[in-house]
Amino acid sequence: METFKTYDPEDFYDELIDENGKPRPGAQLLIDKIESLPEGDLAQRQKEAEALLLKMGITFNVYGRDEGTEKIFPFDLIPRIVSSVDWQQIESGLKQRIYALNLFLQDIYNDKKILKDKVVPEDLVLSSKTYRKECEGFTPPRGIWCHVTGTDLIRDRDGRFYVLEDNLRCPSGVSYVLENRQVLKRTFPQVFQASKVRPVDEYPGKLHEVLEFLAPDHVQTPTIGVLTPGIYNSAYFEHSFLSQQMGVELVEGRDLIVSDGFVHMLTTKGLKRIDVLYRRIDDDFIDPTVFRPDSMLGVKGLIEVYKAGRIAMANAPGTGIADDKVIYAYVPEIIKYYMGEEAILPNVPTYICRNDKDREYVLSHLEELVVKAANESGGYGMLIGPHATDAERASFAEKIKAEPRNYMAQPTIALSRVPTIVGKRIEGRHVDLRPYILYGKDIYVQPGGLTRVALKKGSLVVNSSQGGGSKDTWVV
Repeated sequence: METFKTYDPEDFYDELIDENGKPRPGAQLLIDKIESLPEGDLAQRQKEAEALLLKMGITFNVYGRDEGTEKIFPFDLIPRIVSSVDWQQIESGLKQRIYALNLFLQDIYNDKKILKDKVVPEDLVLSSKTYRKECEGFTPPRGIWCHVTGTDLIRDRDGRFYVLEDNLRCPSGVSYVLENRQVLKRTFPQVFQASKVRPVDEYPGKLHEVLEFLAPDHVQTPTIGVLTPGIYNSAYFEHSFLSQQMGVELVEGRDLIVSDGFVHMLTTKGLKRIDVLYRRIDDDFIDPTVFRPDSMLGVKGLIEVYKAGRIAMANAPGTGIADDKVIYAYVPEIIKYYMGEEAILPNVPTYICRNDKDREYVLSHLEELVVKAANESGGYGMLIGPHATDAERASFAEKIKAEPRNYMAQPTIALSRVPTIVGKRIEGRHVDLRPYILYGKDIYVQPGGLTRVALKKGSLVVNSSQGGGSKDTWVV
């Protein structure tokens, strides 16, 4: 099978093959192995990998689809390789970013120095849908707000990494990283060992350490729970997977009750106290007495117990303000303000539609920009200008004019590509990268992360809800 002989990286940065058609550092062994496989063998291995994922139950739910809710998360066998030099920059850049964002959260809910110094516009923060007045004057356990972050990175034609967005609320996808690795180890065992790939499987242990670290001081062996919205949530597989890997309880709001100032779990033997919750429920639904009164997913009185320091939560409520896509534009200034440093990982250039000059530019250049709503995720609430129709652009222009605060725009980036199995051929498909960062006693970045791949030819949208898939990521 002459797989890479005819492979064309085209005018994009390719993660495995350079512009001269040669393997990039660390990719030679993998490419030699794939080249040496008998005809049809790679396609067969791809089929086996998919069967294995289905057997392992690696599925996600798609909302609003009729043909059955559970789908296997599409997976492509050819891994993405990240060199140790690139990884060093990514790791130090992410640690810097998360550290600064944590200081930002602590400041805006308390002294508001950065707002008084006019580094970030005050009205921008206070008008955000994810700013929680209820968190004002509060400091979470150990002073940490964002314990688990998934930051989306992209690489442009110039080979540089850029931060596309931060996810500090309930970032998902890490279970796919762990399961993809299991599958790849079985598929290319010799290449895997010889390439000295850094392990990803210490993540559940590290997450458990973070959660233990947050427990109230008087608790020697804390009881920890993963709080899930339940089986209909698109990431339910991940919630149950992580609770199982960490050996902690998996609970829904209806399993918990507040009594004598503590949160308890209802068990067959009576009430059992819970000390730390890793919540996978959005702020809005977490406590109907404080946020949305119609929430059936949360726990009445949870926030009061939390504020009294009798339970810890990861992530802290209120972190969503730091992943507001408009606040994102100010992160380089936030880093400079709190740390006196330049951002190691740059942002993608961003236009803020609430600024008159930026808005005028965006409205007159919609055909070449990507426009995003401030608080949508999963590829929703987004316009990809070059691929949109005139009617779609016109309707988005109206939305921007009606609610400028809620929109930002960026140039269309030529995302890097990775060779991907398409039928019996190998073709380039666009990818991004979501490394996972844990913040406890110190900051840990999982080596690699989730490479999401746009499986439709030419598409730039990598979200699973929009037909994207994933690849294993090897840091060599």
